[in-house]
Amino acid sequence: MGVEKKSLLEKAEGVKQTAKKVVSKSKNSKIKETSSTEVTYDEDSILHLEGLEHIRLRPGMYIGSLGDGSNENDGIYILFKEGIDNAVDEFSQGYGDRIDVEIKDGRVKIRDYGRGIPLGKLEDCVSNVNTGAKYNNSVFKQAIGMNGVGIKATNALSSYFRAASIRDGKMAVVEFERGVKKSSSLTSAKPGVKNGTYLEFVPDAQMFGKYSFNIEMIEKRLWNYAYLNPGLLIVFNGTEYKSENGLTDLLVSQMGSAEKAMYPIFSYSGENLSFVLTHTQSLDKFVYSFVNGQSTEDGGTHVTSFLDGFTKGINDYFKKNYDEKDVTGGLIVVLKIGLDNPMFTSQTKNKLGNVEIRSPIIKETQAVIDDWLRHNPDISSVLEDKIIRNQKARDEINNVTSKQIREAEKSVSLKINKLKDCIYHLQDGKKGADSMIFITEGDSATGPMVFARNTETQAIFSLRGKPENMFGRKKTALFENEELKNLTLALGVQKDVENLRYNKVVIATDADNDGFHIRNLVLTYLLLFFEELVLTGHVYILETPLFRVRTKTKTVYCYSEESRDKAQKELGKGCETTRFKGLGEISPEEFHQFIHPRKEGESEDVGIHLTPVSIQSLKNVPEVLEFYMGKNTQERRDFIVHHLATEIDA
Repeated sequence: MGVEKKSLLEKAEGVKQTAKKVVSKSKNSKIKETSSTEVTYDEDSILHLEGLEHIRLRPGMYIGSLGDGSNENDGIYILFKEGIDNAVDEFSQGYGDRIDVEIKDGRVKIRDYGRGIPLGKLEDCVSNVNTGAKYNNSVFKQAIGMNGVGIKATNALSSYFRAASIRDGKMAVVEFERGVKKSSSLTSAKPGVKNGTYLEFVPDAQMFGKYSFNIEMIEKRLWNYAYLNPGLLIVFNGTEYKSENGLTDLLVSQMGSAEKAMYPIFSYSGENLSFVLTHTQSLDKFVYSFVNGQSTEDGGTHVTSFLDGFTKGINDYFKKNYDEKDVTGGLIVVLKIGLDNPMFTSQTKNKLGNVEIRSPIIKETQAVIDDWLRHNPDISSVLEDKIIRNQKARDEINNVTSKQIREAEKSVSLKINKLKDCIYHLQDGKKGADSMIFITEGDSATGPMVFARNTETQAIFSLRGKPENMFGRKKTALFENEELKNLTLALGVQKDVENLRYNKVVIATDADNDGFHIRNLVLTYLLLFFEELVLTGHVYILETPLFRVRTKTKTVYCYSEESRDKAQKELGKGCETTRFKGLGEISPEEFHQFIHPRKEGESEDVGIHLTPVSIQSLKNVPEVLEFYMGKNTQERRDFIVHHLATEIDA
């Protein structure tokens, strides 16, 4: 194996298991239970929560999920983001061009060299939910951070929190534990210390459980900050992150190489709208969007408006009526807008909801694209050729598969073979919000799950064995393979991924050579033909225990050798240890514990453990698929055998 190939594969690490933590019921609750079914609702039921109590009681309202750090949207990264956002806002306002960041043993330290929070308001800014300069647009324009809420959530959800502000030779310091103030002081700063703000915090293990920061995820965030703020220097654990070309550097990074661009990268920077773009040979579009420097992974009105404007600009120039899918097929773009009052769909700010920006973005983008093409006729010819090829490719796929889809749907109109369906699906609204389909290997694994599942929301599709390797095959081949045809119909995505029938697509295989191979074959099928399901967060891996350690009075389920050793030590020499070689070895009674949510008060080793499958970077997918699923060389076989923990996580 070449050094370059090996380096690439080492980056394709498997996603670590995620154990969702359930917040315990508030000790302040005064709701009176008068019987097993009746609850009294009176004056005593109305609670007033002081300070940061509400954030600790309802963390999901402020940071989304809790998580253990294995997913980039887990709460500990939101706490980190809220801390660094305020430092970046200082740079964007013209104050301080360096941010120092350190993460060690779960402790986060952030130091900026901006103006520093006004000393007399430091405590309020980090603990009073209704206090913050970000509410004042005369002070902060287009800010990412929200001193109104964000940093308070970091404070409330940290076992230790310290904030310091240095302004003109004076320093204010305040310390908290789990949102409760422990000390404060106002002193003179040491001579020569620059103005700015310092934050230090440790996420609370009572809230997040056993967590750890994934350094690669942190680095990805820091690079985004650097790309979006050219000239800003971020020093993280001694490593420097800085970009001179901003969005262009980000675009090239996502492509992997500027040579993949079909024409020179086009860059535009307006007062509130900026973007860089090009086309690649791919048929899929990739939009990396940001609002005030905040990544909006779920898109929003700015993304749909830009794509509409881009398509209108193309059609204006060519005087045609090309379909948006053909115009944007292969488009890769980094989009950034600035808003004084952004309205996000949640506190974690992943999707923008401002409707008033739609018309201005469409008009500006439309005019810019039309003007760009008029000044670059050589690019316009390349672009039109790409659009026409996209048309032909899409027509070919649609024409061939439409007939096959009709025949396939007719052949399974009564029942999809090997599918144990559930009652409610994604199209059933709230009732189907928790719907999921487990893709299992063989009847031995399916058996226990059929008896243990929730028939209302949990479906099971049983593979006969190893499905066909679809790498290098056309989409039409799906309907020539009976098993994958049935799986496609079971998912409901034969015509469009928007028709997906289940909120979660869960791959459930044995933790052995064959199981990992089947997992990779299913992931290959999804990545090649239904990549959007992965990109939008619908695909998961079911993690089941590898070991059971028990005595006559206690049983512990372990997901790693480390946790097994710990359990054996705790339970003593007389304990019995069982290694689960396959899903079929787990009894239906036990399986019930591993495919249903953990109930309050239950041990953390039970309850469903789902690891989300994510594509970290577009540039890695083809190479990783080529290695894992391509030509069957001895080198490839040896690598897979010795790296069974590595999955397709490009």
